[in-house]
Amino acid sequence: MTTRQLVPPIFGTPPREYQFAFFADLSRSLSQYVLQNQQPGEGRHTTLVLTDLASNDVGLEVGSLFEVDGFVKISRSFNPHVAGSSSTGGVGSVTVLTP
Repeated sequence: MTTRQLVPPIFGTPPREYQFAFFADLSRSLSQYVLQNQQPGEGRHTTLVLTDLASNDVGLEVGSLFEVDGFVKISRSFNPHVAGSSSTGGVGSVTVLTP
């Protein structure tokens, strides 16, 4: 059962003969139905399987899921996970003497 407060469109009984007005109404109802189902809404699931997730957030819209090192993350505009990001550094030197 959904918790979304959607009003489903009404699909009337078709007339025996073609009527432009009926098919225009049917087309509007189908368009409304498709738009309602494409809108984001709440979800509650017992199980969920995500396949082929991106390994970084390059090109993803904010709120998209991606996976890095076994962790599922959410793309955020203020916290990027750029592909190929790495760094190295060094401070001073160490001398090792062995007897």
